[in-house]
Amino acid sequence: MKLKLILGDQLNLQHSWFKEVGSSEVFVLMEMRQETDYAPHHIQKVVAFFGAMRNFSEALQQAGHQVHYLALDDKANKQQLEANLNFLIKKFNADTFAYMEPDEYRLDQQLKEYVLGIKIPSEVVETEHFMTSRSELTEFFEGKKQLILEFFYRRMRKKFDLLMQLDQPEGGQWNFDKNNRKKWKGTPSIPEPFYPKANDLEALKEMIENAGVKTIGSFDKNQFLYPLSRSQALEQLDYFCEYLLVHFGDYQDALHTDEVNLFHSRISFALNAKIIHPFEVVQTVIAYYREHSDDIELSQVEGFVRQIIGWREYMRGIYWKEMPAYASMNALENTNPLPEFYWTGKTKMNCLHQSISNSLDNAYAHHIQRLMITGNFALLAQIHPDKVDEWYLGIYADAIQWVQITNTRGMSQWADGGIVATKPYVSAAAYIHKMSNYCDSCQYDKKKRVGEDACPFNSLYWNFLDDKKQFFAKNNRMAMMLRLLEKIPAEDLVQIKLRAAQVLKHPDEF
Repeated sequence: MKLKLILGDQLNLQHSWFKEVGSSEVFVLMEMRQETDYAPHHIQKVVAFFGAMRNFSEALQQAGHQVHYLALDDKANKQQLEANLNFLIKKFNADTFAYMEPDEYRLDQQLKEYVLGIKIPSEVVETEHFMTSRSELTEFFEGKKQLILEFFYRRMRKKFDLLMQLDQPEGGQWNFDKNNRKKWKGTPSIPEPFYPKANDLEALKEMIENAGVKTIGSFDKNQFLYPLSRSQALEQLDYFCEYLLVHFGDYQDALHTDEVNLFHSRISFALNAKIIHPFEVVQTVIAYYREHSDDIELSQVEGFVRQIIGWREYMRGIYWKEMPAYASMNALENTNPLPEFYWTGKTKMNCLHQSISNSLDNAYAHHIQRLMITGNFALLAQIHPDKVDEWYLGIYADAIQWVQITNTRGMSQWADGGIVATKPYVSAAAYIHKMSNYCDSCQYDKKKRVGEDACPFNSLYWNFLDDKKQFFAKNNRMAMMLRLLEKIPAEDLVQIKLRAAQVLKHPDEF
């Protein structure tokens, strides 16, 4: 008997493992405290993964496969990976152990060490999910000083012949990012979000709570965003194509108090759990665009494709190139604690209140809320990247370390010293106002740097540049901002830094 392990983010029904039904193999899936307890996770994240795992197990059994599923409250569950595997190998008298390559370094190392200590042969196979290998990005950039995303993205477009005309980009340009920055002002109307039909979510939530798992956030089965099966994920993708793609690119960076989802697809959970494949996602979107090119502009589609085949694959490549050292990088030497309002949403800064409350309510926020609101403040407040990592990893349903840490510690917090981003993504209130209506109903004045009603982002921004200027002295992309910093009169800068010091000392009072 061959024992085959499937991890909670390896729910790929298209995998070659499942093409034929074998009588001498058993697939095992496990809900474990090892995975729920290493960080405080959002209740909806835990429900989503466990629910998707259970649906996957049922789908395999319906196809004729032998499956053993260890639920969290199963009395035989040892709650640790090695202990459960030892138990199952003995239970099934297995003569071979096989597993798919984990996409988290932590689990990859755990399983590599485990197979060295068992007495039966082991096998490891690829997950057959990503469009690149673990080492492809490293090989592509070998000998280069900077890992520029745009060059990698163009290679991916050519490699898979996506939005190409022979060897040239369709539409005459590779990137329509400048078309993707419109502020949404109430029109065009945004369709109702797609909510997958899911059964027994409350029972699953109750089981998790009864087990004593510590979670964050709230749960409403009627507002649950996450598909738990392949059919639901494909429905969600079709819904995006039919109702949201037409305006996705224009408003992909927009923020608004009245809209959680805007025109975003929200397929990241299904992608990161491997319920659907990135190549089929972009093929589906491009095919829909071809059929509706009279109504949908190329810029709407390219912005989406870039995120999937460019950014997502790029981040995974960075992860495997730089781990494990990446997880402890703190290039800017930030040490401050994470404010309590990150766990509650209770802050008078409206942009943070909106973005954090949305995250707590839905285990979701789109990339600009993550990067330019919660991430921007965390960097300006010089919070230790370990604490920022922990928050992002726990609060979002789509957060798995390979994608979370590169976005957080890399792009958002610049803790990697510029491996991912050539400059820090920081801004004062002006950018937030440009992309959102958050400032309109905030008690702070977006134009003021000092004073009781001055927006904290403004003083924190200039204080950050002043505090960290030695780190950016040779960074050409920061030169203009540092010149503007130098032009601030000394007395004004003192007042700005005093205001920033107040915020940094008592962030939960703002």
